Amino acid sequence: MKIKNIIFDFGGVLVDWNPRYFFKDYFNDDEKMEYFLENIAQSEWNEEQDRGRLLSEGTDIQVKKFPEWEKELRAYYDNWTVMLKSDIPQNVDVLRRLKNTDYQLFGLTNWSEETFPYALENYDFFQIFDGKIVVSGTEKLIKPDPKIWHVLLERYHIEAGESIFIDDNPKNIEMAQSLGFTTIKINPDTDLKQELENLGIKL
Repeated sequence: MKIKNIIFDFGGVLVDWNPRYFFKDYFNDDEKMEYFLENIAQSEWNEEQDRGRLLSEGTDIQVKKFPEWEKELRAYYDNWTVMLKSDIPQNVDVLRRLKNTDYQLFGLTNWSEETFPYALENYDFFQIFDGKIVVSGTEKLIKPDPKIWHVLLERYHIEAGESIFIDDNPKNIEMAQSLGFTTIKINPDTDLKQELENLGIKL
């Protein structure tokens, strides 16, 4: 089937977000930082905010569980913008090239509805999507729940079999494949341009 649509995840694909960019200097102790991120402000907790829970509510829940870490937990979302370090230039360059092709471009991201507007405002390449972005925090659904892919497919009247899905998370890639998408898994050393060309996409 001919590919008509290319769908991008954002974190780890187009933007470099990592809580360590803030907490490395905050703790000045890598062991303590890793303990905090693995056991206190773990990714499963952050994902609930990506699923639509308010940042303030998520923070309060965790502070009640770990009162001795209150200062650090409150620092998490207060300094969230420091964690969004930069774009990922080589992949954004591919996105810009795709803008001048006939492919439809979409975003499908696990991202808090409260923090996503900052990224939209500060990184101009998001405008390339013309608003065709499905944000987990807005939908109250999160990858790898298949329902969020169905939101994208139904809202924009597209077919999985005519679409490439690009993500850095193996679980999301696995789910997308099971739904009929062609997939590209992004690693730090992935040549996205080459991967797309291997699938017959001309840039």
